[in-house]
Amino acid sequence: MTAHRLLLSLLLPLCAWALDPEMALRPPTVVSAPGPEYADQSRRWQGIPGVERAPGGRLWATWYSGGTGEGPLNYVVLTTSDDDGASWSRVRWVVDPTDPVRAFDPCLWTDPQGRLWLFWAQSAGLWDGRGGVWAMVSDDPDAAAPRWSEPRRIADGVMMNKPIVDSHGDWLLPISGWRFKPPSIEKGLEAMAYPEPAKAAAAFARPLGDRGGSLVYASSDKGRTFEFRGQALVPEPQHDEHMLVERRDHSLWMLVRTAYGIGESVSTDGGASWSAGGPLGIEHPVTRFHIRRLASGRLLLVRHVPDPANPKSRTNLTAFLSDDDGRSWRGGLLLDGRPQVSYPDAAEGPDGTLYVIYDRERGGAKEILLARVREADILAQKVVSPGSELRILVNRALGER
Repeated sequence: MTAHRLLLSLLLPLCAWALDPEMALRPPTVVSAPGPEYADQSRRWQGIPGVERAPGGRLWATWYSGGTGEGPLNYVVLTTSDDDGASWSRVRWVVDPTDPVRAFDPCLWTDPQGRLWLFWAQSAGLWDGRGGVWAMVSDDPDAAAPRWSEPRRIADGVMMNKPIVDSHGDWLLPISGWRFKPPSIEKGLEAMAYPEPAKAAAAFARPLGDRGGSLVYASSDKGRTFEFRGQALVPEPQHDEHMLVERRDHSLWMLVRTAYGIGESVSTDGGASWSAGGPLGIEHPVTRFHIRRLASGRLLLVRHVPDPANPKSRTNLTAFLSDDDGRSWRGGLLLDGRPQVSYPDAAEGPDGTLYVIYDRERGGAKEILLARVREADILAQKVVSPGSELRILVNRALGER
């Protein structure tokens, strides 16, 4: 237990209303020298990772942990590799707001200027109805100990997938406004033995109103400012977790996590307005996937191939390529066929190396894993390229649940 959490647990019975209802808007603590409370031996669950490559080759990985699952004790961690992912550092930085505010759903992205961005979401309890996308930026991401800007709040909502840069040079951020009520605050506060959790939950709740769904925020000044651009309302979203691709005809294609697998929507005006949307037509369990444009011009899609015996299971994590903007898919490299492998994110190096990160058994094996592959491997449906490797261990938490 961190010092501030211990103090909080002692003070809460005495001052149920001492905490600011707007505390989710306050900058979190960024721990640059994490102590044993954040060590592998202390973490009891972990998952939802992201990966990025700095311009000089250093790899960065992020995910979140804290408590025994998703809830008000969550914090974001950051680790790094200087040998192309063969080995990884211990946890080097931690983003940890004051409980019961949690940090979750982190995202790493290298912008066109070579700066590394770490995005994450903050919310009171599991979900307070408003959330908030935060970021800090490093100008020297190839350093072993880079300097980071102060945390900055960008918008309401949650963003766990990478921005894109469109053909006009605008940065487009896929931010989600979760369209469900925030009763989970009360549950999280009950788990912390918070006095009068129902009243406290009502104080923390901040509904988004009609600014929900699969949102797009944009920056036209290289990240100095961000503004709302458009909103897609794809039927039956499940946390959205949407991603954007600009097609060759300059339309924007949005893929969304839904109750029926993957949904889609299209914009022809730079993201200001979106089609009604519907099913993509690819079977998929209700979970995160990853899509991106590669330097070759192809699209990469990392998704689950459903097990006929258990089509809802998160297994058979597989990479595919498209030469025709997603109308058809080729190859099919099985990255990991075990159960409970999920939440892929990917980065690309200048030589075409693809780095795909994912989690396995968040409360069991508690593993963060990496596949280092090339397009030739995906097309061959097996590892054929020198240096390619599957199931590289990034991190394993060792704490007992």
